[in-house]
Amino acid sequence: MKYVHLGRTGLKVSRLCLGTMNFGQATTEKDAFRIMDAALDAGINFFDTANGYGGEKRGLTEEIIGRWFAQGGSRRERVVLATKVYGSMEDPNEGPNMAGGLSAYKIRKHLAGSLSRLQTDHIELYQMHHVDRNTTWDELWEVFQSFIQQGTVDYIGSSNFAGWHLALAQSEAKARHILGLVSEQHKYSLLCREPELEVLPSAQYHGIGVVAWSPLAGGLLGGNALKPKAGSRTANETNAVEKHRTQLERFAALCAELGESESNVGLAWLLANPAMTAPIIGPRTLEQLEGALRAVEIELSEETMKQLDDIFPGPGKPAPEAYSW
Repeated sequence: MKYVHLGRTGLKVSRLCLGTMNFGQATTEKDAFRIMDAALDAGINFFDTANGYGGEKRGLTEEIIGRWFAQGGSRRERVVLATKVYGSMEDPNEGPNMAGGLSAYKIRKHLAGSLSRLQTDHIELYQMHHVDRNTTWDELWEVFQSFIQQGTVDYIGSSNFAGWHLALAQSEAKARHILGLVSEQHKYSLLCREPELEVLPSAQYHGIGVVAWSPLAGGLLGGNALKPKAGSRTANETNAVEKHRTQLERFAALCAELGESESNVGLAWLLANPAMTAPIIGPRTLEQLEGALRAVEIELSEETMKQLDDIFPGPGKPAPEAYSW
């Protein structure tokens, strides 16, 4: 495994981040334990989750991770743990505050819940799962700094923020002489290149590491999209395949020439971007985890990168040059 600093911090994390959203839904607890053990054995130290993960039982994914930690064997000590806050935990005791948001009230309450479910006394990276336009940065930085001072949280990250949100967050942090955001978790893949306009340039300028979610575009880039799956695809999934069929066929042909799987080429393309800290891999099975490890070793040539740009055109340049002189 290879490692990189998380943003401008001194903390090193693996170039692949283990996503856990499937745990408790598509992946049983027993299999989740096997996947996490194998990830640690492979050198993956960066684990990502969220308080709302778990399907019908929000918080279940954190509970599974907590029970895995409770087995001991230095599991907790070896993991850089990231979780998120924003969405509703469907707690009727919160009354009008049950909806998603980032009030100090909600953040304190939900951090306490995450720590309990995860069976830990601290979280390395605490991330805002979405923007809350009703909460000021005065409120946000005050509550987050209180966690850092207490030692319950080491760093603060964001997710699904626009480029200008990142810039504003760092401006407000600088005024308070604090570190600010260290990471932004964002949807980014060969089929979703809009972040190159604003988000990636802003993150790089401000020293914010980018963590890519849905790096394989919901499975479209995973190698199975073109294979017949009678009766197992939704109408939306079928439409997505047909919309991108020509691109996916060209991509499959290129990967065959390279002798690499589509999924690993898609991950390697992300890893070649200097703004990228780590893509999030969300294996449902141990085999999927083991297959993804190869991505870190792939070095894509300049010619291959040009071919990928031709198949999956991006904006070409950051804003405003992408659309204006």
